[in-house]
Amino acid sequence: MIKIKNESIKVIALGGIGEIGKNMYLVEVDKDILVIDAGLMFPEEEMLGIDMVIPDISYLRENRDRVKAIFLTHGHEDHMGALSYVLRHLDVPVYGTKLTLALANAKLKEQDYQGKTNFIEVTSNTMVELDSVNVSFFRTNHSIPDSIGVCVHTSEGGIVYTGDFKFDQAATKLYKPEIGKMTAIGEQGVLCLLSDSTEAEKPGYTTSEATVAKEISHAFYNAQGRIIAACYASDISRIQHIFDAAYENNRKVAVVGRSLERIYHIALDLGYLEVANDLIIPVNEIKDYQNHQLVILATGSQGEPIEALQRMAKQTHKLVNIQPDDTVLIAASPLRGSELFLSKTVDMLYKVGANVVSGKKIIHVTSHGSQEELKFMMNLMNPKFFIPVHGEYRMLKAHRKLALEIGMTNEQILIPDLGEIVEWKDGKLSITGKVPSGNVLIDGIGVGDVGNIVLRDRKLLSQDGILIVVVTLRKQEKKIAAGPEIISRGFVYVRESEKLMDDSTKLVKDIVERNIAKDTLEWSSLKQEIRDELNRYLFEKTKRRPMILPIIMEV
Repeated sequence: MIKIKNESIKVIALGGIGEIGKNMYLVEVDKDILVIDAGLMFPEEEMLGIDMVIPDISYLRENRDRVKAIFLTHGHEDHMGALSYVLRHLDVPVYGTKLTLALANAKLKEQDYQGKTNFIEVTSNTMVELDSVNVSFFRTNHSIPDSIGVCVHTSEGGIVYTGDFKFDQAATKLYKPEIGKMTAIGEQGVLCLLSDSTEAEKPGYTTSEATVAKEISHAFYNAQGRIIAACYASDISRIQHIFDAAYENNRKVAVVGRSLERIYHIALDLGYLEVANDLIIPVNEIKDYQNHQLVILATGSQGEPIEALQRMAKQTHKLVNIQPDDTVLIAASPLRGSELFLSKTVDMLYKVGANVVSGKKIIHVTSHGSQEELKFMMNLMNPKFFIPVHGEYRMLKAHRKLALEIGMTNEQILIPDLGEIVEWKDGKLSITGKVPSGNVLIDGIGVGDVGNIVLRDRKLLSQDGILIVVVTLRKQEKKIAAGPEIISRGFVYVRESEKLMDDSTKLVKDIVERNIAKDTLEWSSLKQEIRDELNRYLFEKTKRRPMILPIIMEV
């Protein structure tokens, strides 16, 4: 397939190893760098105030002249949500299928990207010919149509990245995987397989979407009042099931949520959703229908449904609030770390009189393959070497174990860290170096301006609060002109802690008077002494360590 002999072949993960999300993989062949996926990750619980996390692309910025293309496997944000931040530094074409590029373009607009884009649409039959390699694609089965895997053809064999996949034997036309094409790639020879590990710990096969469709329709049939259906905005397969069940049960659907509306319109316009005439109604027409005629399809601000449900349960949602006898279908699994949030939300829904249909019924299944499907993919590709990706370390280890079960050896399986260079050399694949990698935090319009120190300060503020100490000095007269005044926020309730505040004020006053009596007054050492002594005193009295900010002014 490739005519020239490739001298150098490297694979680098800038995201997606040891974590869920932030998927970004580099295939470096000779002097050319190909980027596969550019995903974001939603912040972990301790990342206070952070909106999203993207990969560190320092290596790509330093080698921007060598980057030839970006390939997107599908339209989920964990695979294309960081694209605008990458394109601000790289002027390269972006390849993807029709739906993927449409969703990526909408995301660029949402993130206020003003630069130019060179989107090139591909199908699973496209062959992209570059200087050092050719790139082909194969359709995969996932919860969003137009999902593909990517094969980079080198002279030593293919580098295959599966993207997200499962093998659903009842998949409809839009979701059917190209097993024949996968087999053909395997027969041509795969040097290295990078495969989705999300459900590597789950035995057997992932439940078919056909089962989910039946369960949702059954839940609709049994519901007495309104149905509030919550799912991820980009889970187009689940949205289709909800539309179908609504049609079968003579109900109208109102779509609530900005990201859901955007994705729904894109998918509908491009023919990736089948919607019966007059099925969809505007939200403001809900009042014109009886409860048993309505389905409200909802998501939250990030396309995440649980937050929206909680607002509805609290009666603070702008458009729809939970009423007694509503049936709430949660057709989504919670994001990592938000299981407690989901549990509290379900509790609140019951409290306001709703009937909740969630984990007990099969109204949602994972969109990733379980163990038998992962083995099937490995057998189809029959790779010389294997790198499990897209998962936390326990998932990667579980995937490695599956590879051993089908006959691969320890020497054929690598689990690199983020940024480690996996290089083909002297007939074997090994780790030969490291490039910069890690998390870049997005907070508002700031990109990377919030680091570990800022997060540490936010954590400290959230735990023990803040004390601001204000003192005004007459430096020449060596006297205090005003203060000390101590302002407390989130530390103690001042009205009930007057003695503590008075003693703290006296302590600061003594420190200041002691320091201004000296021949030379260094403001930095005065501030540090206030911090140290006040910190020691407050911990002794309260066992808390608030952040202390001394402000010294001069008149």
